[in-house]
Amino acid sequence: MCVISAADNPAVSTILVVDDEPIVRDVVVRYLERDGYRTLEAATGDEARCLLEREPPALVVLDVMLPGVSGLELCRWIRARSEVPIVMLTALGEEADRIVGLELGADDYLTKPFSPRELAIRVRNLMRRTAPSIHGTTHGTAPRIAFGDVVIDPVAREVRKSGELLRLTLKELDLLLFFASNPRQVFSRDQLMDRVWDYRSALDTGTVTVHVRRLRQKIEDDASRPRHLQTVFGSGYRFTP
Repeated sequence: MCVISAADNPAVSTILVVDDEPIVRDVVVRYLERDGYRTLEAATGDEARCLLEREPPALVVLDVMLPGVSGLELCRWIRARSEVPIVMLTALGEEADRIVGLELGADDYLTKPFSPRELAIRVRNLMRRTAPSIHGTTHGTAPRIAFGDVVIDPVAREVRKSGELLRLTLKELDLLLFFASNPRQVFSRDQLMDRVWDYRSALDTGTVTVHVRRLRQKIEDDASRPRHLQTVFGSGYRFTP
């Protein structure tokens, strides 16, 4: 059953929580509503699609293990239609699911059991980057950045390659903006997690790698021989205009 919580206030950002465990949904919703968000709840992929088609949220918290339509299938379905930020919840030790989820376009993930407070922080960090006032403060007077046939407009948060608008997720765009604003500097994965994702995780090795790979597929002429997003072996990554 689709559940809508909190006051019907269009000025409040709405977050869709998709998990088949009622206790998990309840805890997550309580923390998110405490932070001032409006929430929608779904226990299955079909219910989630019902809500997504009826009322697109500002962010989706999505469990991988769902009855019927899996979280990975739903993530693929969402990404074919939207760049809404997605935080995936995966079982402890299911690294393959995490990597596949990131490859499909998830922006972040947490492994179960997780801290609801940490999830709330991750959500807050992602939502802060979608807030117009924040963007106006950070990039309001930022000039466009051009390299090769790619042009980044930080104010509009748009990227074009050969004049065509690229579909980038929130974190792909954040990562590209960070690299382009710091050309020729080498950053380790830990530094990128800290600067772009706003946290460090000793357990995380795939998030940055997958996002770099996805970016290469979109901005490079030949992703297998990247000209701009280069790997510095043993150190990390470097952006070369």
